Amino acid sequence: MPPHPDLRQERRMTTDETRPMTEVGGPESSQAVQAAQAGYVLSPDPSLAAYASQYLDEVAAIPTQRATVGAIIPAYNEAETIGGVLDSLLMQTRLPDVIHVIINNTSDDSVEIASHYAGPHTRQTATGDQHTTIYVHDIGKNPDKKVGALNYGYGLVEHMDYLLGVDGDTTPEPDAVEALVNEISSDDRIGGISAIYSIDDSALDGPIAKFLIAGQRAQFSAFNMQNLLRGRNMAVLGGQFSIFSTAALRAVLKDSHQRTPWVNDSEVEDSLLSLQIKSAGYLTKISATARAHVGGMTTLRSLDAQQVKWNFGAIDLMWPGQRGDTRGQPFHPNLRLRWFEHISMVINIVTRFMFLLLLLGSLSISAFVFQAWWLIPPAIAILLNLKVSASMAFAGRRDHLFAFLLWPAEFYMWLRMGHFVRAWTKFFSHQHTDNWAAQAKAERGKGIAWLYPFVVLFVFLAAATAVWLQLPIALRSDILAVGWPILGVVTVLQTAWMFLKVMRRTRGFKA
Repeated sequence: MPPHPDLRQERRMTTDETRPMTEVGGPESSQAVQAAQAGYVLSPDPSLAAYASQYLDEVAAIPTQRATVGAIIPAYNEAETIGGVLDSLLMQTRLPDVIHVIINNTSDDSVEIASHYAGPHTRQTATGDQHTTIYVHDIGKNPDKKVGALNYGYGLVEHMDYLLGVDGDTTPEPDAVEALVNEISSDDRIGGISAIYSIDDSALDGPIAKFLIAGQRAQFSAFNMQNLLRGRNMAVLGGQFSIFSTAALRAVLKDSHQRTPWVNDSEVEDSLLSLQIKSAGYLTKISATARAHVGGMTTLRSLDAQQVKWNFGAIDLMWPGQRGDTRGQPFHPNLRLRWFEHISMVINIVTRFMFLLLLLGSLSISAFVFQAWWLIPPAIAILLNLKVSASMAFAGRRDHLFAFLLWPAEFYMWLRMGHFVRAWTKFFSHQHTDNWAAQAKAERGKGIAWLYPFVVLFVFLAAATAVWLQLPIALRSDILAVGWPILGVVTVLQTAWMFLKVMRRTRGFKA
């Protein structure tokens, strides 16, 4: 409503500012004109001033609409971590309105532990009391595994504004939910936002576990920073801790002719859903501030299974044509970074194998001559690794040592190269294997597939050595004379690219 005239800002008026006026409105208007002509200032009516204060209090008391958030936690044998996940959610500055724990295919005490948290919960915050209710659902044997649990949860919260997906081993920072809700509710174009993920490096036993977790932390940090610097566009809304607009999920169901948001015909259900959200006209983002700590792989066997599954699923989405029920989308905007990563990995494989073979070949004929400038690429690599560790929000001494010593990062790169080659080999061999089951098996300490890259490397080097020793000395010398310059050119280009990445500003982001 328009402000009352007597509540407007007072202004002194002089006779020069007044104009002849016709007396309208009775004696009160006449008194106001006379007072203005005399140079007086009228005081506001005390009753109106009191009403103004009361009016502002009444407006402030009007309840504002609060977006509703339903959290879904698919849990498979998460007895060791589910309690910590629920504790972290109950300590949030903005509680989800409801939390559904969807336990499936479990063979441990996940149900018993989660059941201790079932029921209503209240927490006092700076904005007042907040309430949530935890429900525990044991859906028993679930052939669709995590996808089935997610879709079961979606049916429970599809009437709410937002769906928050949380893995059974992910612990968010106390303000993570509040940050995600504020960001996604600020722009209706956003269909989903992923938190910034960091691998939990606490309670680690043994040097292998510490080494692998340090490598995964560096890998996640570099990936997060790439997305943050690309307009915060996120190619994959990871299921570890992401929030989705239910309106965007309904749009996906309509556009893709699906009954449920997640489908089981993709190795990476979260990547496929992210592509579908983008195709439906929504944005997929990474949060600027919300952080969550996820569980890492602490054995070579489990890391191999996880990375092969991720790579295989990405290839399935990138490759043109039709494989099963998943349509390849090589030119989808969300897959550009994936293509770049895979091409970069191919270059890394080529340069490292070339260097190894040329080095062994040179030593075999006593033709190796060290050049001081060869130290430049490792030095730039160390600077880049240190920049990655410095960009971590929770970097520790182990992260900085991993970057500075170089050889841990190099060995981890060789492991990733093995995972990469194994995933592409599985893809082109048309193997119909359940990579979800393979990962679960590996996490239980079973399976020998993780040894294949080491066996293949040994066989390859043995065969290359046998062939090399059969060649004439002159031909070996010619091969080395051609190979070293080619490797030098590629290495210079790689080093220049690393230097550009070192010089690139992070604009205050922390990964």
